[in-house]
Amino acid sequence: MPHLSIDYSANMKDRVDIPGLCDALRKAMIETGVFPLAGVRVRAFRADHVSIADGDAKHGYIDITVRLRAGRDLETRKRATAHIFQAAETFLAPAMQSHSIALSFEMRDIDPELSPKTGTIRDHL
Repeated sequence: MPHLSIDYSANMKDRVDIPGLCDALRKAMIETGVFPLAGVRVRAFRADHVSIADGDAKHGYIDITVRLRAGRDLETRKRATAHIFQAAETFLAPAMQSHSIALSFEMRDIDPELSPKTGTIRDHL
């Protein structure tokens, strides 16, 4: 299970193909070879109320978070972080050239002792 969440300011919907970004990041996660296919989840959440920098409504942001079960070494996580972040930068480059956008990324471990899971997706792949 790796879950990737995109938190973005509402003004990004007119600047960025958010479903396309979700799909590009899903593919990047799979390309790393680090995450099991059946566990990959990508979702995006729009923030309708934000105040950024000097308060000018032209500013926007996209914040990407990956949560994954603990157990992968630091080098593996760094490689995966770099690959996914590069995919985000590449996808967002056109929008970032013409708009004020902050892009951030964080990967964090989930304690498997405190995160039970079940599901049938593997049965249907």
